[in-house]
Amino acid sequence: MANHKDTKNAKELEKDSGWLEIGRIVAPQGLNGEVRVYPDTDFPERFEQPGTRWVLCSQDAEPRPIELLSGRYLAGKNLYVVEFLGVENRDQAEALRGCKLLVPESDRPALGEDEYHVLDLVGLEVIMQETQAKIGAVVDVIPAGNDLLEVKLYQEPNADNNSRTVLIPFVKEIVPVVDLQARCVEITPPPGLMEI
Repeated sequence: MANHKDTKNAKELEKDSGWLEIGRIVAPQGLNGEVRVYPDTDFPERFEQPGTRWVLCSQDAEPRPIELLSGRYLAGKNLYVVEFLGVENRDQAEALRGCKLLVPESDRPALGEDEYHVLDLVGLEVIMQETQAKIGAVVDVIPAGNDLLEVKLYQEPNADNNSRTVLIPFVKEIVPVVDLQARCVEITPPPGLMEI
C-alpha cells in the first residue's frame, strides 16, 4: 500500500490552516546563500522545480512567499540543497535556519488508488475489522520499508494513566480498509501484533 506524504508531522501545522509543511531549513550550505532542507514530503519536485514556496519562521505571524530558483538532492543524507531568490550569502541563509517551507493545501498532488496523504490519515479511528471494536487513533505515519501507522490506543477502564502506542504495518493485508469519508481504518492484525 503506497503512502505519499506532504507533511510528516501533521501535529506541527493545524489541519485546517490551509498550508502543508513540505520541509524544514536546517542549515546554510556553503557561502553563496544556499540552504539545506530536510524534506517532509515524498515529492522531490517540491525542491527541484523553480517556483513560489512559502516560508514560516518562528517570528512570523503568517507565511511569506519565497522564490525557489533551484534544488538538488544530497544522496545518502536525505537532504536537499536549495537556492532562493534574494538569499545570496551565508548570513542570509543562516537567518532561515529552523524555518518551515510550506505550500498551499490546495497544491496537493493527485494520488493513485491506495495512496494517501499523511495529513489525511492522522486522526483516523482504528477499528478491529472482525469485532468492529474501536481501539485507538492514528497519531503519525512512520516511513520505513513499509510505512507504519503509529496508533495511540484508547485507555482501558481501570488501566494506569499511561496511554500506549503501537506500530501497525501499513500494508493491505493488515489494513484492508481506509475510509477517509467515515474517518476510520479497519485492521486485521496477526496474532501477537497488539501485545506489549
